[in-house]
Amino acid sequence: MRIKRAVNALKKRRKIMKQAKGYYGGKHALYRVAKQQMLKSGVYAYVGRKQKKRDFRKLWIARINAAARINGMSYSVLMHGLKVAGIDLNRKVLSEIAISDPKAFSALCESAKAALA
Repeated sequence: MRIKRAVNALKKRRKIMKQAKGYYGGKHALYRVAKQQMLKSGVYAYVGRKQKKRDFRKLWIARINAAARINGMSYSVLMHGLKVAGIDLNRKVLSEIAISDPKAFSALCESAKAALA
């Protein structure tokens, strides 16, 4: 007796079509096109997860640089000064301090200047 795949094949197709909901044109209506788009969408999602990390790092560096320049030093000089001073804070935390507590950030800048002098 041969195995008929009607139910399983339909389930598989239905799953893809449900995922492709909201796509433009035939990409949400035609199975073959929807399947291709789902594969491509998976690639975009994977790449996007990597880019997100880069984008946030760029944002943090821009914020730290802006706050450092208010305190009379550049980003690179500040980071070097903090390293020499033995202050081990990551960029996420530094940018958060720069936004929420400018006085504490100024104190960090002063300690970085002192370590370099």
